[in-house]
Amino acid sequence: MRKSFNGLYAVAQHRLGEDPREGALFLFTNKRRNRLKILYFDGSGLWVLSKRLEAGGFSWPSPAGQRGEKLALNRRALALLLEGVDLKQGHQKAWYEA
Repeated sequence: MRKSFNGLYAVAQHRLGEDPREGALFLFTNKRRNRLKILYFDGSGLWVLSKRLEAGGFSWPSPAGQRGEKLALNRRALALLLEGVDLKQGHQKAWYEA
């Protein structure tokens, strides 16, 4: 989680093969899933938003393929993820649960 604007931009461009300037949100998390960074280009510049949970972790969905592969989420799934809903089991998860 040390990367900021340029580092996250490079990951989105080179590792994921996407152009961040096309308007998509790019989410990155740490191994413990208690920190989240979002990279977004609004047409005039880059935004980097971050959130650190004081307890528990985000219920990060697993891609169908191998670890580290990109995963596409629609708006509803993103909102559920940020609200603490476990996308695998479909229920609200308390933040203090791992």
